[in-house]
Amino acid sequence: MHISVLQASDAQQYRELMLQAFELASDAFVSTAAEKQAEPESYWVKRIADPKGAGVAFGAFEDQTLIGTVTLEFSEKPKTKHKATVVGMYVTPQARRVGAGRALLAAAVEYAKAREGTLLLTLTATEGNTHAIDLYTRAGFECFGVEPMAIHTPTGYKAKVHMWLLLQSNSPAA
Repeated sequence: MHISVLQASDAQQYRELMLQAFELASDAFVSTAAEKQAEPESYWVKRIADPKGAGVAFGAFEDQTLIGTVTLEFSEKPKTKHKATVVGMYVTPQARRVGAGRALLAAAVEYAKAREGTLLLTLTATEGNTHAIDLYTRAGFECFGVEPMAIHTPTGYKAKVHMWLLLQSNSPAA
């Protein structure tokens, strides 16, 4: 397995993987598979290769097959450009428990640390998704709140756990 930044040429594999994610792990995402199925190819290309640099996606590959992904979205607003958001974390069921999620998250954190001006990462995890919350906690993320009834799923309303990670030990918040 290897981790790399996704390129525009990976858009089709990325689309297929994320549609699987929206279907198999629907409670983990705010969007639905039906919503994303309708998106044009340009949406998927921009998501992984944003020409403005507002986002970067990482892929875990087994040989040439994309088995996992995570994306960083960077704020372009002056008051929030010190933050980035971790979104779209997903590893195929067959590739879980072999370190793909940990490696993807580590790559995203290292990338964010190296990006000038990025001081912290935020993310949300659906309440009850203990595997994801444990992964984020082991990577150093801390919970700073829970948003009740954040999403409506076929099994009812679910909360979102909000987490953050300070990247620079010399930042004002440290």
